[in-house]
Amino acid sequence: MGGWWQEIAGLVLPADCAGCGRSRVVLCDECREELCGRAVRRVWPDPVPAGLPRVHAAARYGDAVRAVLLAHKERGGLGLAEPLGAALAGAVRVAGCSGAGRGVRARRGPLLLVPVPSARRAVAGRGHDAGRRIGLAAARVLRAAGVPARVAAVLRLRRAVADQSGLDARQRRANVSGAMGVAGGVDRLWREGGPVVLVDDLMTTGASLAEAARAVSGAGGRIVGAAVVAAAPRAFESNRN
Repeated sequence: MGGWWQEIAGLVLPADCAGCGRSRVVLCDECREELCGRAVRRVWPDPVPAGLPRVHAAARYGDAVRAVLLAHKERGGLGLAEPLGAALAGAVRVAGCSGAGRGVRARRGPLLLVPVPSARRAVAGRGHDAGRRIGLAAARVLRAAGVPARVAAVLRLRRAVADQSGLDARQRRANVSGAMGVAGGVDRLWREGGPVVLVDDLMTTGASLAEAARAVSGAGGRIVGAAVVAAAPRAFESNRN
């Protein structure tokens, strides 16, 4: 019921811009530009965790972008899934093309967007699965642009993990190491689908994406990269090629 009420309320009640607070607009043009209008960039955490695929981000995490992500995930701003999905779709397209350009065989099926999973208690507390919702919005944007894509929410948390927000890079890696697995019956999905792009709303240390890559690769998925809406500002500062 919580998710339905939040969605209805977002449609009928006056709203302020989630990014800057401008009245009576869910997301103003300036904040949408900050979220969706920048060039997608390859990003690196420091240090880079073992097994992390190439990651592309649509925006730097901070200011309006941070406010929009938090409003969607933590405060039930479900109408923000559309612009967040548009931002993620841009990063997915670059990640998918970059991976294909590195020799991945031609895909026979749609691009598979695999969201990094959230803990069940977090999803229950928020009333919605923020990562999957943004992934679904991104897939719609991609299909509308002629790119076959679908969400494959096959990752599961196999054990409890702590809240990552207060942990450093080493602690985050230890926290999620070995925590993810895939749902049963994915063999057919891998055969009939295309390559996998891991998707998430935010990358800070890359620990969760690296663990997701381990689980998907171990189950036979063909990962070509990862895409996120936003990454920590320091992840944009590397000059690596």
